[in-house]
Amino acid sequence: MKFYNRNIELEILEKNYQQSKVNACFTVMVGRRRIGKTALLLESVKGQKYLYLFVSRKNEQLLCSQFQADAEKMLGLKIFGTITRFRDLFEQLLEFSTKEHYTLIIDEFQEFDSVNSSIFSEIQNLWDQYKDHAKINFIACGSIYSLMMRIFENRKEPLFGRLTSKIILQPFEVSVIKEILNDYNPKYTSEDLLCLYMLTGGVAKYLELLMDAGATTAETMLNMVASADSPFLGEGKDLLISEFGKEYGTYFSIMQLIASGKTTQNEIDSIIDKNTGAYLVNLENEYSLISRNKPMFSKPNSRKTRWSLKDNYLQFWFRFIYPNQSLIEIGRFDLLREYINKGYEQYSGLILEKYFRAKIAQEERITEIGSYWDNKGENEIDIIALNDFDKVASVIEVKRNPKKIDLVKLQGKADSIKKELAKYKLTTYGLSMENM
Repeated sequence: MKFYNRNIELEILEKNYQQSKVNACFTVMVGRRRIGKTALLLESVKGQKYLYLFVSRKNEQLLCSQFQADAEKMLGLKIFGTITRFRDLFEQLLEFSTKEHYTLIIDEFQEFDSVNSSIFSEIQNLWDQYKDHAKINFIACGSIYSLMMRIFENRKEPLFGRLTSKIILQPFEVSVIKEILNDYNPKYTSEDLLCLYMLTGGVAKYLELLMDAGATTAETMLNMVASADSPFLGEGKDLLISEFGKEYGTYFSIMQLIASGKTTQNEIDSIIDKNTGAYLVNLENEYSLISRNKPMFSKPNSRKTRWSLKDNYLQFWFRFIYPNQSLIEIGRFDLLREYINKGYEQYSGLILEKYFRAKIAQEERITEIGSYWDNKGENEIDIIALNDFDKVASVIEVKRNPKKIDLVKLQGKADSIKKELAKYKLTTYGLSMENM
């Protein structure tokens, strides 16, 4: 698949590259696995002198031996003798940058914690010594969110406060997903687009896997996901076990419940049979996997919280794949596909709301977007979009089938919060599959 979009990130990386010709620049890029970090970084250094190092869980001496060979091959830097400590190699690389300007990319940077956790202190010490006269564009890239945030944002960690720039790489926006699907299937339908958004959420690798396999319709996408050799079946577990460690079972249970529609803490607690407040806070703040949603116009201390999974693929995986591990183990992929079919229409309708929130946020002039429900869980409004600059607001109902949109009922729901909407010029309308 060709390289798509990422124009804003490329501009930032180019700015940092130019700055590093005068002063050493230290950038961190964080993003979930498969999001396209490595492809972006390699795209950004095309035509430049650079060294790319990938940190795998090896013995430090073996890792340094590989890095030493990479440095000679990519930079022409000959290091005599055997390097056994990363500290010594990093000092040589910084020394080299006082004579020649180049970019150093260290991928899966957080894995140094497994190799030798003192490496972070050694990098900090050497960086502080050399940064004033080095001409290096240093980029640390990592995919385990919790660990990368700890390394760079915890005041007790040695690399805290050393960054010039931070990029948290997000999935592709809906416009890019449409562009990709159109390139591979110019006759795509709204159902095809919704299914692609539902399964990938704009994660580059998932889009590439589906498009390269010719899975460009909703039917072929779902067939591929539920096939015996599908890379999507075990991906959820592969992504998260390294994040959660020993307590992954409790976290998985919570995420499965949220994906199945149990979105309040009371519902989750009653099923798991313990207080999950600390787990939910960790999932939100430390792992950045769930979002805390409150109705629009609610007070900051409102307890009307509903939780949702941020990642479309993980939401799909916990809704359809994870609960059916037994079907996968006995090879009944036909029954897994049948299970997905039964829940598809209702589930995809919820994803359609998320799609339109993302589309409106990207394309329209708004300052805030969300949903609304009252104390009784009634008068639910799918989308409220506010523009506080122009004092206009939209109250929107979303249905897969446009015939099911009831604008009279929607106006009644809007009237229930007319006090909150009083300062806005109000528009009410419906969105369906026809508007994607």
